[in-house]
Amino acid sequence: MTKRFGFTLAEVLITLGIIGVVAAMTMPTLMNSTQGAQYKAAYKKALSAISQAVTLNVALDEWSFADMTTDETYSLETMLKSRMNVVRTETGTFNDPKNAKYEAKIGLANHGQGVTAAEDTAGNVTLFFNDGIMFTYAPNDATGCTQAEGATGKVCTGFIDVNGIKAPNRFVQCDTGSTDDDCEIKNPTDVYPVKFYDQTMLPNSVAARAVLYSK
Repeated sequence: MTKRFGFTLAEVLITLGIIGVVAAMTMPTLMNSTQGAQYKAAYKKALSAISQAVTLNVALDEWSFADMTTDETYSLETMLKSRMNVVRTETGTFNDPKNAKYEAKIGLANHGQGVTAAEDTAGNVTLFFNDGIMFTYAPNDATGCTQAEGATGKVCTGFIDVNGIKAPNRFVQCDTGSTDDDCEIKNPTDVYPVKFYDQTMLPNSVAARAVLYSK
């Protein structure tokens, strides 16, 4: 009698079932990790691009964040439109039918500094760049942004959403810890508070700094 070696149908089905269960358990974590890495890379890219834009503006037109005024000629919008590829501009609490919930978050340009979604946000400006990133700020506050030693000035604020109006539209937060020394973030989200002054743009929260400076 010839013996045949192989798996029975039941064994194959059980193996496939186990593989399916393991895949169902690990795929969401893997996808979140991959997406988080993409958000992190886009955030670093956005900070770098805006910083390069202001540096270029200083080189060509000799004015920076510190020189901005309410005059359109020396506004932040004028600077970024002339040095970056801005494809769309929105003012105030714009409403997008695909993601109406994002409307309330436009008011959080000063997130982490006591500003809430209930604040009047009619004057906020949001710039959409060609790579899908958007930057929101309050024009009335984006003037004379300087932190020069011994000078009277102010640090201006806003936020970057690395994937525009797409979900999850959540400000990055620490999973554990709450200070620069112990904040840990497993899966970065898509919205990052920033501050800007002189020729510098930096993260404006513990979590945002943790994402930027992590390996």
